[in-house]
Amino acid sequence: MVRWKQADAAMARQGEEVVSRLLEHGYEAYWVGGCVRDELMGRPVDDMDITTSALPEEVQTVFERTVPTGIQHGTVTVLSGNYAFEVTTYRVEGAYEKHRRPAEVAFVRDLKEDLKRRDFTINAIARDLDGNVVDPFHGKEDLNRRVIRCVGDAKTRFQEDALRMVRCIRFASVFGFGIAYRTWRGLFEERENIRHVAMERFRVELEKMMAGSKPSRGLGLLYRSKLPAYAKAPFPHASEPGWIGLIDEIPPGRVTVRWAFLLLACGLSADEANAHLRDWTFPNAMREQIVGILNVGEAVKAIGDTLELRLGWIRIVLRFGRESSEAWLQLADTLSSGGAANDYPIGVIQNGRTWTEEMAVYRMSELAVTGKDLLAASGRKGGPWMGEILNDLLLRVASRALPNDKNRLIEEAKQVISTDE
Repeated sequence: MVRWKQADAAMARQGEEVVSRLLEHGYEAYWVGGCVRDELMGRPVDDMDITTSALPEEVQTVFERTVPTGIQHGTVTVLSGNYAFEVTTYRVEGAYEKHRRPAEVAFVRDLKEDLKRRDFTINAIARDLDGNVVDPFHGKEDLNRRVIRCVGDAKTRFQEDALRMVRCIRFASVFGFGIAYRTWRGLFEERENIRHVAMERFRVELEKMMAGSKPSRGLGLLYRSKLPAYAKAPFPHASEPGWIGLIDEIPPGRVTVRWAFLLLACGLSADEANAHLRDWTFPNAMREQIVGILNVGEAVKAIGDTLELRLGWIRIVLRFGRESSEAWLQLADTLSSGGAANDYPIGVIQNGRTWTEEMAVYRMSELAVTGKDLLAASGRKGGPWMGEILNDLLLRVASRALPNDKNRLIEEAKQVISTDE
């Protein structure tokens, strides 16, 4: 029994238990796909898929805790310890429906037949309990050559599931691999079929690509393939600005900043970006974060190069929030490093972080006085005047022109009210 070097030790032990139990009952069983590929590459193994000669109902009889996740396609989730393993019966696939999924599958007892249906050679590798590798399509060689190659005929693989074209580009981008000539040609010839792929599936692949170490490579491949233009909701990646390569300077952990950077490179306003992100089924929270960053940029551009840069910036932080404002500063730093930030006042880019850190408060809820306090102190009825006064006090406190003291703020409010009267 061979040890896994890239997998969590507890997960590997439970995976070994699943494979061993199947073998004890007279079935074949192997780890397969991404976990084997990542182990061979020295990349972290996050989950483990298992393929077996056992039929789904036979898998269910071997294990006490199972979930029929995709039993019609041969997949049973086996729960072992605190881990879940997708165990799939060797299968071959019939015709695909709308370039997305097989209309039917047939279970077989031959591992090679199962590996033959997979997308790329680097994902068509299996590993047994002793560490021996089954690699009929030379996936290990392609790993060493650093190339993405379809199993068998590329056009057929892409016709079966059009999402594989995006996955091809995503793997090339994240791994830093090239794409084999026939695979790229097949992608180019089948690219129009991407219109059959749901935007959610497309987006998930792009999110993984954008979280990689060098998304500019994938963006360049997408641009050359024109895949986004044929998507159900076409993405306006119609040009390739010289500074798109700067996106790699933004850390992978700041993926929302990377998305804002890309949308800016596409020439989209915040409102236009918001519409596209909705069409691309982005989760609301992520969409709002990305659009918030773009809104900050548009507000900064509107400040102009005046003597009121500091107050202008503080107003922006109060309006759009500290998180969006600081995220935009990271984007602006990246643009500046490539000489592409000329539309923004340099003073904000250079001093924005300091000005932000010096602020006394960042939101209305932190202000020591409330609208209820103003009503009680003034004896007036509520109205627009109250919001105007509170916003003025918030700006003055945030900029440290006034202390955040309730009595002092009420006195300031009274002076404004008496002046207005």
